This record gives sequence, C-alpha cells and structure tokens, in this order.
Amino acid sequence: MADMVFRVPPDSLDRAGFMLEFGGIYEHSPWVADAMLAEGVGADDGAVPHFAARMAAIVDAAGNDRQLALLRAHPELAGKLAVASGLTAESSAEQAGAGLDRCSAEEFARFTELNDRYGAKFGHPFIIAVRGLDRAAILAAFETRVNNDPATEFATALAEVHKIARLRLELLTDQG
Repeated sequence: MADMVFRVPPDSLDRAGFMLEFGGIYEHSPWVADAMLAEGVGADDGAVPHFAARMAAIVDAAGNDRQLALLRAHPELAGKLAVASGLTAESSAEQAGAGLDRCSAEEFARFTELNDRYGAKFGHPFIIAVRGLDRAAILAAFETRVNNDPATEFATALAEVHKIARLRLELLTDQG
C-alpha cells in the first residue's frame, strides 16, 4: 500500500496556510509546526509517515520542560473542559468518537477520580489516543497506567501524543 499523502502538499503552502493546516496537530502546541517550518519543508513531507516522523523528532528533541508543557496542554478525558464545551474541535471529535460525551454518572465519577489521582501523581493529564477505543477500554488503560512509575508514564504519554498527532495528520489525506 502506498504511503498516505496529504490532499494539499505541505511544501505548497505559505507560512499562514501551513500553520493553519498543521499548527493544531499537537494540542495547543503550534511551536511543533513552527519548528518544522523553520527547518524547511520539502516534497518528501507530502507523505504522512515522513511528516509525522519529523514532527515527532522535533518533540522528542525539545527537552523535558517543553515536553511536559505539551502534555499539560492536553485536556482531561471526560473532564471539566469537555463538560464546559471547552475542548479544541479535534479533541471534542476524538472524545465524542470514543463515547466519552455519553458517560453514565458512574463512568463520569470514575473518570473524575482517575483524572484527579493521575494528575496529582504525574503532573499532567492522562493521555491516550482514543480513536477506535470505547469507554471501557479507555477506563481499563487508565486503571492500569495510573499505577505506572513517573518515567514510564511520561514516555507512554508522549508516545500517545505522537499517535494522536499521526491520526490527526491522516485526517488530512484522501483516506482520512
């Protein structure tokens, strides 16, 4: 199967168009797209796997403080922002797709308790690429990961952020 390619080649966009298209791929972190643009965008970047790897490399090289800020830019799952309709369009669609907007009172209470425990332990929200998962699978992962050590969970959360970014990039293709 051929690599997924963007509907609009990234190297054909001016700065404003590039930032409009890719500035929100990493939640509330346009600095990732800005750094990629500063490095230069070429024809190879029209393929999603290549583009996604470049963005991930920028995040991976950013250092702990910037990575932590990126993790903290994500909303809680079924959290206060979701209830108040304060999510980005991307996060809102992702959470709704997993049914998180339809939690029972018991599920919502469990998410709230886990969000509180997780945030207190790790200093950032629980992050998981929810596309393709249901509430039960998400809660099961949450229950497991809240028991991780901080280093393991930091790495796991960053890996999930990269998955979310890749899925968002795939939406910008004809196959998305």
